[in-house]
Amino acid sequence: MTDNPKLDSSLRGARVALEEIPVIDFGPFLTGDLAARQAVAREIGSACRNIGFFYLANHGISPALRERTFAEAKRFFDQPLAAKMAVDIEKSPCHRGYFKMGGENLDPEKQTEAGDLKEGIKIGRDLAADHALVRTGLPLHGANLWPEDLPGWQGAMQSYFDALTGLGRQIMHAFALSLDLDECHFDRDLTDPMATLGPLHYPPQQGSITEKQIGAGAHTDFGCLTILAQDMNGGLQVKNAAGTWIDAPPLADAFVINIGDMMARWTNDLFASTQHRVVNVSGKERYSIPFFFDPNYMARVEALPSCVGPGRPAKFKPTTSGQHLLDMINATFDYHREKEETA
Repeated sequence: MTDNPKLDSSLRGARVALEEIPVIDFGPFLTGDLAARQAVAREIGSACRNIGFFYLANHGISPALRERTFAEAKRFFDQPLAAKMAVDIEKSPCHRGYFKMGGENLDPEKQTEAGDLKEGIKIGRDLAADHALVRTGLPLHGANLWPEDLPGWQGAMQSYFDALTGLGRQIMHAFALSLDLDECHFDRDLTDPMATLGPLHYPPQQGSITEKQIGAGAHTDFGCLTILAQDMNGGLQVKNAAGTWIDAPPLADAFVINIGDMMARWTNDLFASTQHRVVNVSGKERYSIPFFFDPNYMARVEALPSCVGPGRPAKFKPTTSGQHLLDMINATFDYHREKEETA
């Protein structure tokens, strides 16, 4: 291994152009009148149609809360492997907990020998055994696996989870306006959202680097909406409409927002679910905190009324939010697919 990574030419990204991944000021949407909200929604709709990614500034999440969450994520990943494995995702009936390096493979066609060069932990809505959704045996619903030897960790993650849930609802309002729907159109499907907080740790990658293993293999996100906080070490790349990989560098206090496959399906591919990946050649440990905001398990996902019409028929068969997510999880987590196959 050498100190200076040798990147395969296919992994080199071009510098981001902000006209491709725009920075959108969300402040007027949070505090303005209907006209102000509609103006912001139009900007968001344009970004969703053109590339499926945008930066969100003035989003109302305090820098202190975000910094605390990054610090707590690092505290978890700094533990010995044995301590992290105490909350191993394979112990969870609802896809919660820690997965080790290589435990997720987002590009199995290219990463045939090893999974992603990252570790992470999945945190969802923390539902007790007597909650109605858990009692019915609904997949992906249940209790989190919380580390026992990190005082304050659960509270910190829960505070961030709750704040991002509120922001997710606001972004869905903006999506609705951008699609010529009532602002509250999606609220009926967000009474019990399947939100997931997923802190990630990427070690620095050295030596000769090819697509056979990178930090996160090329993929589109499974669900509806992703709100990503990334540290200042970079590494995120996005494939633009021309098929070129471009860098999506961190911007202080701004989130990266992107559309997932479920929202693309809901909008009949009007909104773009765009491939992205992570290549950490910063020489430093990289941390990111994605938050996946998805509707109720039984939410019906079919082409929205404003996204079909003469010359634009529905492309996808109707499904449910939960079934869509299960299908995607089965394809990328070996342990989960093996359980399904032997059930």
